[in-house]
Amino acid sequence: MITRLQALFSPEQYQGWGKTRRYFEGWYFKVVNDDESKAFAFIPGIAMDGNGSQQAFIQVLDGKKRTAEYHKFEAREFRPQAGKFEVEIAHNFFSGDKLSLDLPEIKGELNFTNQIGWPGTWYSPGIMGPYTFVPFMECYHGILSMDHRIEGELTIHGEIVNFNNGRGYTEKDWGHSFPDAYFWMQSNHFSEPGISLKASVANIPWLGSSFLGCIAGVWLHDRLLQFTTYNGTKLRKSFADKSTVELVLENKNHRLEINAHRETPTQLASPVSGFMDGRIEESMTSDIEILLYDKKNRSTLLHDTGRNAGLEVAGKVEKILIL
Repeated sequence: MITRLQALFSPEQYQGWGKTRRYFEGWYFKVVNDDESKAFAFIPGIAMDGNGSQQAFIQVLDGKKRTAEYHKFEAREFRPQAGKFEVEIAHNFFSGDKLSLDLPEIKGELNFTNQIGWPGTWYSPGIMGPYTFVPFMECYHGILSMDHRIEGELTIHGEIVNFNNGRGYTEKDWGHSFPDAYFWMQSNHFSEPGISLKASVANIPWLGSSFLGCIAGVWLHDRLLQFTTYNGTKLRKSFADKSTVELVLENKNHRLEINAHRETPTQLASPVSGFMDGRIEESMTSDIEILLYDKKNRSTLLHDTGRNAGLEVAGKVEKILIL
């Protein structure tokens, strides 16, 4: 009980203490090398179905080649640490500042420095804000790092890939299922270092009904501008077709306009009632044009395009359209 309560205030840590069924938890490590010729997502996690069957896993998404691998492990090989974010899966290791891989065709170690986390308080521990404490949400979300520097190398299918001076991003999800409709996007490769975007819109079940929720943030050199449902942000536009995703979010101080250009995605496994039986599609080669406007000063803070963008459009999209 103490371990579970302590983890609640540290979203990066394992949240599943005491869970035995209908539960998943996974971390998403995005890594891009210095010349941007390689982009990967490594996704370790644990999944439990409604009958108590459990498995650990590590998914690997090669964003440039548009391929995916799913490595399955026995649940007993999933070993989280209490009181801090450290997870071992067999001989693989993951933490906030390091990952070490020992998969059949992928081996090596990457270290992360200068992480930009999502700030939290006791009443709002992370990007979920006060929703962190709602016990019946189908999916919770956490940001470990909006942007950081990578050092190290991996041997991937016989090729040595140097990630020195590369850029990374790390987030996580836990609960029992992904939303039945959502947009998700992220990039930290803009025209200059020190800029990062993460944005998502989802249909959120709530007390027998549902509402449209949004969580987004722009890290602009030395500050994080937050656009979230719980801080009064209004979702003015939410649209997707086969080529684009458009979002407009506005709060009392700023307006954020997003135009994401969709590229060919790759299929990944996703959680449904705890087990990884669902399928989603993600691109890591999309572009995201953003316009960030300061309403009080009537000035444009940022007009730029992010590269190597992660982008997902999933589920019954008609549920989250605002035109």
